[in-house]
Parts: sequence; structure tokens; C-alpha cells
Amino acid sequence: MNKPCVFFDRDGIVNQSPGPGYVERLEAFHMLPEFIEAARIAAERGYETVIVTNQRGVALGRMSRQTVDRIHEHLKKILAREGIRLLDIMVCTADDDRDPNRKPNPGMIMEAAEKHGLDLARSWMVGDNEKDVEAGRRAGCRTILVDNTTRPTRADQRVENMGELVNYLKKSL
Repeated sequence: MNKPCVFFDRDGIVNQSPGPGYVERLEAFHMLPEFIEAARIAAERGYETVIVTNQRGVALGRMSRQTVDRIHEHLKKILAREGIRLLDIMVCTADDDRDPNRKPNPGMIMEAAEKHGLDLARSWMVGDNEKDVEAGRRAGCRTILVDNTTRPTRADQRVENMGELVNYLKKSL
């Protein structure tokens, strides 16, 4: 039977948001402790964990794909030390919004589901903007927006911050 998954956006969810720019080097990557707890809860509840991230900075020449890969290896090591298994990290480096893998398009989620036998109807997409929500919706997942504004959202659930996400996952997964 296919397993459910919690898909997480990266910047602003897994790690501290760089603001309007990009995490361009390993030293600028700061994992959020609340993400570690959220991933732990997902695993305890029988969910796989996959990160899906647009990394347009590669296409713009702000960083190399090798730098992104080094950051992700570092991320995996931190999670492994915490006893948390990350199933995959899906990365789209395209600058073109028509690319099927660039969020809000659902390509990365669909590819992960096909590759790992994931049940999208029982899965969640967690992100900090509407592109993440839309990608999850298009893939057939339930969605959670981490955002403390009152802007309209199409997400199934909105939480104000990562601490609130942890509490929501404890109750809902």
C-alpha cells in the first residue's frame, strides 16, 4: 500500500528564510528546530518526509547546483543525527514558470509520488506561500500555509508560524 507523505517547502519552512534573496552558501543555511520536530511527528505518525524546493538562484547564476547539493547534504546529516529519515529532496532550478517542476506546478510532488509510491490523497504539502499551496492542490494533497498575514489563501489550513505547525501536525496526522 502506498504511504502518505508530508511535503515541505524549504526556505522559510525547513530553514530560516533568506528574505527576498537566496541561501547562496552553506554558512547561510540555518535549519529551524520546529522543522525538525515537524519531521519527527510526521515519521512517528507513519508519513514519509520529502522536501520540494524551487531554487531559481541556480538559473540566475547566484549559486551553483553543487552549492545547493552541499546544503542538502548538510541538511540530511543534521536530520540523521536527530534520527529522522528524509525520503527525498526534489529541486527545481528552472527560471521558467512553465517548467512542470517549478512550483506552483506540481511536477516535483508528482515525480516523488511516482518514484517512491506515495499516496497523494493522504498527503500534505506545507509551505509559506501560495505557490506551495497551489502545487499541493494540483497534486491532490491537502495543504497547510505557514503565514501570519490575513491575505486570502486556498490552503486547507493556515497556521501563523512553525511552532503552530508542530501543534497542528500533532493533532491532525
